Amino acid sequence: MKPHMSYLQKHPSITRSRVSNFVNDNYQWKDVNIQAVLYDVKASGEPHVQLKVWSAPGQERPTFEHAVKQEFRPAKVGQMFGPSWTTHWFQVHVSIPAQFVGKPVQFLFDSSSEAMVWSAEGEPIMGLTGGNGGERHVDYALTACATANEPERMFYVEIACNGLFGNGDYHEHPQDRDIYYRLNSAELAAPNPDAWALYHDMEVIVDMAKELPQDSPRSWQALTAANDIVNIFEHADPTSINKARSVSDAFFAVTSNPASHQVYAIGNCHIDTAWLWPFAETRRKTARSWSTQLNLMDSFEEYRFTASQAQQFEWLKEDYPSLFKRIQGKAKTGQFVPIGGTWVEMDCNIPSGESLARQFLLGQRFYKQHFGQTCDVFWLPDTFGYSSQLPQIVRLAGAKYFFTQKLSWNNINKFPNTTFWWTGLDGSSVLTHMAPSETYSAQCRPGELINGVKKHKDVAYSNESLYLFGNGDGGGGPLRSMLERLRRMANVDGLPRVKQSHPREFYEHVEKTTRELVAWKGELYFELHRGTYTSQSNNKLWNRQSEFLLRDAELLCTVASFGSEDSEFEYPAEELTRLWKLVCLNQFHDVVPGSAINMVYRDSDKMYKDIISSANRIRKEALANVCRSVAGTDLTSSQGLTVANTTGWMRSDIVAIPASTYANIFSDTSPVQIRASDSAVLVPVTNVAGFGLHSVSAETCSVRAPKHPVHVSKTDKDTYLLENRFVSVTFNASGHIISFYDKTEGRELVPKDAAANVFELYDDVPLYWDAWDIEIYSLEKYQTLKSAVVLIVEEGPLVASISVRVPISDGSVLTQTISLSEHSPRLDFDCSVDWHENRKCLKVSFTWDIYSDVATYETQFGVVQRPTHRNTTWDMAKFEVCGHKFADLSEFGYGVALLNDCKYGFSTLGNSMSMSLLRAPKAPDEHSDMGHHSFRYAIYPHTGTFSESNVVQEAYQFNVPLLELPITIPPQISSLRKRPFFSVSGARNVVLDTVKRAEDDKTSYIVRLYEAYGGHARALLTSRLPFSSVCKVNLLEEPMDGPGIERLDHSTALKVPFKPFEVVSLLFTL
Repeated sequence: MKPHMSYLQKHPSITRSRVSNFVNDNYQWKDVNIQAVLYDVKASGEPHVQLKVWSAPGQERPTFEHAVKQEFRPAKVGQMFGPSWTTHWFQVHVSIPAQFVGKPVQFLFDSSSEAMVWSAEGEPIMGLTGGNGGERHVDYALTACATANEPERMFYVEIACNGLFGNGDYHEHPQDRDIYYRLNSAELAAPNPDAWALYHDMEVIVDMAKELPQDSPRSWQALTAANDIVNIFEHADPTSINKARSVSDAFFAVTSNPASHQVYAIGNCHIDTAWLWPFAETRRKTARSWSTQLNLMDSFEEYRFTASQAQQFEWLKEDYPSLFKRIQGKAKTGQFVPIGGTWVEMDCNIPSGESLARQFLLGQRFYKQHFGQTCDVFWLPDTFGYSSQLPQIVRLAGAKYFFTQKLSWNNINKFPNTTFWWTGLDGSSVLTHMAPSETYSAQCRPGELINGVKKHKDVAYSNESLYLFGNGDGGGGPLRSMLERLRRMANVDGLPRVKQSHPREFYEHVEKTTRELVAWKGELYFELHRGTYTSQSNNKLWNRQSEFLLRDAELLCTVASFGSEDSEFEYPAEELTRLWKLVCLNQFHDVVPGSAINMVYRDSDKMYKDIISSANRIRKEALANVCRSVAGTDLTSSQGLTVANTTGWMRSDIVAIPASTYANIFSDTSPVQIRASDSAVLVPVTNVAGFGLHSVSAETCSVRAPKHPVHVSKTDKDTYLLENRFVSVTFNASGHIISFYDKTEGRELVPKDAAANVFELYDDVPLYWDAWDIEIYSLEKYQTLKSAVVLIVEEGPLVASISVRVPISDGSVLTQTISLSEHSPRLDFDCSVDWHENRKCLKVSFTWDIYSDVATYETQFGVVQRPTHRNTTWDMAKFEVCGHKFADLSEFGYGVALLNDCKYGFSTLGNSMSMSLLRAPKAPDEHSDMGHHSFRYAIYPHTGTFSESNVVQEAYQFNVPLLELPITIPPQISSLRKRPFFSVSGARNVVLDTVKRAEDDKTSYIVRLYEAYGGHARALLTSRLPFSSVCKVNLLEEPMDGPGIERLDHSTALKVPFKPFEVVSLLFTL
């Protein structure tokens, strides 16, 4: 027996600690373990390294051309640079000393922040990440083998005073605080290739010994090999390195079983388009991250790297054109893989259906134009839930596969599938995979591969998985060390087999080899981050406004440019595309959800101001042109008024007219009602055709008192009554609705001892993610706001209103005007809030005498029904859900809808509905939602179930008011009211949502419709715009197969068939 044999089997934990210490650089043994020999020689300071710096003023991010013309001052290691978000350009001169001859040479530059290396000629070379985190990457290769006559080198380093994750811990400090970053190193180093190879060997072997089942033979073999290597290695004896490597070579020579799990690996660096840094910094992050990956591709021919978000590619093309061309070259070789198909990795809860369509239209067109093909993999690893209409939208956008992993974050139920068919509202399916490694930023460690196989929930059907590796969120991407480890793990016993590939190869293999897969129907609800339906309320308001403004603008521009043969109106395609790009940019999954820093929202506010201003101008110009075209004359008068209805159905409403305009139109006729708030005259307009115009005149509008006026009164019991011919609504002194009586149906909607329009203030302290989360326990702790001041504001006869002022706290107050018109049972609430709270959530609740197991919520191009009970944990998890323009609670014969103009967070439990109005998180934006807010909601009672109602139409009308233009159209044009530009008949469940000019053909236009209620339909679509042919197209405006579109003989009418929730796009050509 050997006197000093290994007893590792008797003390494996001790040996594991020993071998771990051998590779670690954060222990006291760095001078004797592998860390001691990773570099043969280093040199710093003058004359080897000379540094000069120029600091850009303020938060400017100057170009290379501008920076190099400035005056540089001497700099040295140890200096601090800042403050946060500033930029500093270093001019670096290096002279390689004689002791480096015959060795590879690197420049190690650690600024404690992000940085970019530039050549003296202005070429971006690679990104650097300083600090001591796992993302650290500070080495820039100068030469693979130094010679005796190395020339002096000069290059530049641009440092950004922020880290990969912004400006420190956002939970503790605001991101716009001033901190400084230390220049830790600027030195030459000669790495020892053999020592680095042994280091990477040991990283893999040590981790296998730790992560494999402790009683498995392969775990013992790994531990034995690692222990033998430590015994062989002598830091003072260079020859021991290759001796030790012979042990690791023997270990890796034992290959994996051909039947073992197959991993398809793909590098990526998920870059949030804005989050803990502003949009402007993302433009530089892409360049830093992607240039680094291009260099790695030259060293690792098997390396495959993917990047999504066409917006980021466009920024790169604008700011770094030479780098963009290099990416195009690598894309042709298959190493750089553009993926995703969308403009950004958008939120999938808040954006409208048309916004999601535009994400794909903009993204896929960019990829087609610049990379020669569209993407067939929809790539969305980090978004907070996935709408049930996405499978259809994905298929209509030319893709058929979907990747994510976010549902692994669920905090109540574990999602049961890994590889499955995801089936949407209309029955469309996409092959979906959720990486079982449960991350998009894996570090290429054996434990991740081992656990990925364990967590694969569909391995019985599919013995393969995707594996995404590389530092992400703030960019960075894979490091050289990751690729070294991945090479060693490619085919070694104890681990699944690993190959680097395009994700498409994985999906195609699954399609070809899998006999059957399970299916999941409906939304992929994310059981976390429910607060993102509500955070940053104003941002969500402007998003909704922008979506509808662009809808109107495109519709009217199309009518203006195609409506007559002699039209000189020029469709503003370039400007509309620019505005849609801004809308889609702000729908990134950390912007519109409300989870970015304050700097982002300052930028976003400016963008929305630009969008709303430009879209309003375009809409106004187009409407004026349409009116002139219809009238057949040049109308310059501003003495009258014309209204336009941009919804697809006839409607009646009340418009507010300036007193001077009213006098011009109606002469000496006294107004029926003058609005108290601004002295505008209220005038009813009736039966305005869908997609049509209506001239407001004495001939077309009645200004007599209505036959059935609305009125308001205060009763003896300190209650207030709003009443018209349809409903009577009673409020108590707190502004709560204690009775809502449907006079037509003879039905009371508020149960005894219950109320509606009740404001509730909840404690809103989540477990960790402040702006993101509303937790279920928050429902346990709240107060009902009962104190209020109620006043009568408008007494009718067209509109009656009361004002309710509700103190929320010492610093916050809500005021709402509650209105009932003479022509509708809809009750409107116009709210104004001064909000200054700390981690509170304001909700408004409604309890109805209606009972149903499900409530109906609008989603993109349709609706989704969710339980009103908490029977299972899956039901319970949906205590806060997303809805768009409405939520509806209906039973047989009757229902009530809650409409809104900018809210998205809802809940229905039993017969009580609530809508989340405002939150007050303090991170990552310490000022989130503080200040003034204006928003509207409404109660709309209806007969019949939801499917039998017109709730969809009413919600549109609530969000799309009649447009007013101060133009008089001659009264002799009597046909004006009867000539809508488009009409849909024979199918009230079909909505015409979008009209726009075709992308690539100035002589064609697109009409997009969808089935809104969940049933088959055969709609009769009529266009007053000229066309010679029409065909069905996808969202990319490419012809597609399907049920034929039948054009009626001698008519401009088309019969268009629909399946439940189907989206249909038609291309009309002149």
